[in-house]
Amino acid sequence: MGVSSWQSIRNVALSSPLTLWDTLEYATLKSPQADVRDVNQSPDASLLNNGTKYVSRSDGLCCSDIKRSDSTALSRTTVSSTVANDSKGGRRQWTNSGPPTNGVSDSECSTMAASDATTDDSLYPIAVLIDELRNEDVQLRLNSIKKLSTIALALGIERTRSELIPFLTDTIYDEDEVLLALAEQLGALTPLVGGPEFVHCLLPPLESLATVEETVVRDKAVESLRLISEQHSPSDLETYFVPLLRRLASGDWFTSRTSACGLFSVAYSKVSHNVKGELRATFRMLCQDDTPMVRRAAASKLGEFARVVEVEWLKADLIPMFVLLAQDEQDSVRLLAVEACVSMAELLQQEDVEQLVMPTLRQCAEDKSWRVRYMVADKFTELQKAVGPEISKQDLVSAFQALLKDPEAEVRAAAAHKVRDFCQALDPAFRESLIMNQILPCVKELVSDANQHVKSALAAVIMGLSPILGKDNTIEHLLPLFLTQLKDECPEVRLNIISNLDCVNSVIGIQQLSQSLLPAIVELAEDSKWRVRLAIIEYMPLLAGQLGVEFFDEKLNTLCMAWLVDHVYAIREAATNNLKKLVEKFGVEWAQSTVIPKVLAMARDQNYLHRMTCLFCINVLSEACGPDVTGKVLLPTVISMANDNVANVRFNVAKSLQKLTPRMEAQATHSAIKPVLDKLITDTDVDVKYFASEAMAVLSG
Repeated sequence: MGVSSWQSIRNVALSSPLTLWDTLEYATLKSPQADVRDVNQSPDASLLNNGTKYVSRSDGLCCSDIKRSDSTALSRTTVSSTVANDSKGGRRQWTNSGPPTNGVSDSECSTMAASDATTDDSLYPIAVLIDELRNEDVQLRLNSIKKLSTIALALGIERTRSELIPFLTDTIYDEDEVLLALAEQLGALTPLVGGPEFVHCLLPPLESLATVEETVVRDKAVESLRLISEQHSPSDLETYFVPLLRRLASGDWFTSRTSACGLFSVAYSKVSHNVKGELRATFRMLCQDDTPMVRRAAASKLGEFARVVEVEWLKADLIPMFVLLAQDEQDSVRLLAVEACVSMAELLQQEDVEQLVMPTLRQCAEDKSWRVRYMVADKFTELQKAVGPEISKQDLVSAFQALLKDPEAEVRAAAAHKVRDFCQALDPAFRESLIMNQILPCVKELVSDANQHVKSALAAVIMGLSPILGKDNTIEHLLPLFLTQLKDECPEVRLNIISNLDCVNSVIGIQQLSQSLLPAIVELAEDSKWRVRLAIIEYMPLLAGQLGVEFFDEKLNTLCMAWLVDHVYAIREAATNNLKKLVEKFGVEWAQSTVIPKVLAMARDQNYLHRMTCLFCINVLSEACGPDVTGKVLLPTVISMANDNVANVRFNVAKSLQKLTPRMEAQATHSAIKPVLDKLITDTDVDVKYFASEAMAVLSG
């Protein structure tokens, strides 16, 4: 709908004493002629014509029968439509009745109608949307709420503020999905209520939404409140927003108090000195609330609040709150205090961190709850960066050792995942000695940990220690650990090692790598257990990319071709797909010189299974090599195999021709493939004839 149409709607709505519903009904229903149609409850606007009468299956009242009280037209309106009589699956009846006069003469109504002919068509969908705000069908209400901006645009700024917003505030009790959509829509309505000067009128419905029981609705309401708070002037913030914050913070139900915790940081920086003191006191009250959910919400927002509070008040007011929350009886509160610790440490001087933060942090690292220790391990590198290198050397190294040896596997895994980043951030002057003497002994124990998640987390980062420790230490201390993990029974551990070989390759060189790790890879590739061989095949494209084409041709190419004749079909199939990935990585020229000749030679193999594998390889290689190589190099081999003695090979020739047909030029396809298929269609084997006819259908189509 164009801007001019919306302007016309507003002109009609605002230039007369008609109520909202009078104007909407008049604009949408007035017409000199009428016919009758049966339509769904929410008629599509594209189906609407002037004068069309939409009739329900049962007798019902038309939309013009509206009972109004003395309150605002929209918020107190009861629509006596068919939907009101038959809410479940009912249908509306729209009639071409004349407009309610409401003190306006017919001539004045006619003048308004003639002022813009497009108004009639434009306003009907808006009437439907407004009506559906009160509908008993949840989906209809949800659809209407999602188009709230459209309704507001049609009503205009004045009526949006005076009628639509009060209506939404009064009808805040609804299904959670409707309330969630409403909370989201309200955050974007600022331009439609008159801009920042009137943004405060959006606060009442959002305040109500911030107190509901459903968490996602409250969170979305708080998000919208935070958004519109930025559009308040400092005076409006103190006049409208801060009182809202007070009401939420002192609410009887914990839901309002939890929502209040998320609003302090956005209001604090804009208000006066006295109000700032009040906000800090209110936040302190929430940190000491009797309800654990409120203390948890306060702990989660403490770090955010600390970033906007002045340093002197941070030390005087917020640090005591942090210490209090870190000693809370609920571990769910204590673990959230760890996150706040990061923000506070970043804002304080080194000596203040040591005095005010570190005692509590040491306590958290040794907390009786594994969930708190897990949070410390998960945030450890952030804490390390916040407290600085000196405190890291004195306190965090020993704490990190304890976390790597923690009795809970989840804590060890979280700490193991941080090994590389923690070591990298240590002071370069002491880094190597600290790692070799204190961290590496713990790492060696984790390599043989009983929990596979711990080993997998370590394998993902342990290769990153090579650039930190250098060539000699890598060869002497790290390579044995890599070899151990490369032979681990857990496939994820092996994959993580192979995925990061480039870190080691850049330090010790390809020659040393081939002498140490490659024999272990080859050994796994020839393992008697086919599932072990299968795992190595899946890693091969990744390994090839790490080592480069020359090294791959020298050391691993023969291995890949040997898999094509493995006695287990799953291995042959995986090896076939592996070839395609290698060609995509190394290019078509490499395939023509290295892979394709060996594949085509399999067409003459004595074992029919190997000849079928040749066809399977051609199928996947044709995708990677393109139509030119497929037509000139691969197709002749497929055609030559059409005379094979084994029927299984012949019908796989037909299937291959069916797959190659779309990948080649049409002229070459017909001249080369059609005679072969004509012959195979007359084959004595029923399966060969079937697949040949299938291929011919593709060729003809």
